[in-house]
Amino acid sequence: MRETVHLGCEKCNRRNYHTVKNKKNTTEKLALKKYCKWCKEHTVHKEMKL
Repeated sequence: MRETVHLGCEKCNRRNYHTVKNKKNTTEKLALKKYCKWCKEHTVHKEMKL
């Protein structure tokens, strides 16, 4: 069962990316290192509520 999730920057808390994850295989929150255009640097982006 795949579900759309939004990724938000840890520094500025803006939602910059969205992706799809499998809820059955990945039960913990997703955290990826992505570029934030507002912070102008690579930061950790964590899964946020919709």
